[in-house]
Amino acid sequence: MPDERSLAEMSAFNDEVPNAGLMLAGEELHASSDGARITFAGDEAEVARGPFPEPQQSIAGYWIIQAASLDDAIAWMKRAPMGGPAEIEIRQIFAAEELGDALTYELRQREERRRHQMETNAKADAA
Repeated sequence: MPDERSLAEMSAFNDEVPNAGLMLAGEELHASSDGARITFAGDEAEVARGPFPEPQQSIAGYWIIQAASLDDAIAWMKRAPMGGPAEIEIRQIFAAEELGDALTYELRQREERRRHQMETNAKADAA
């Protein structure tokens, strides 16, 4: 668990990013000892419960930001007060138009309904 100073520094950073209009979501995650991994091989799904080896590859949290470019995202996330050995991986989320013809009208409608349901779920959890 982080100490009070580390939490205060991260909290300040987490205030700054949404105030800049970049942050869409972000959460801290429990330790892998509280989780599970599902590995798929064809139609088979194998479940392993945590903790998992290789803790240096553990994901402790995430940010979803909307930056103008990868370079802008890098510049912002380099400022994160990680407080020691840590790693941030930056990956882009696919936009619907990038999926091409495979995203049919029907699938696009399903996606819109799913997003609406997720927003409804998030609002219900916040209440």
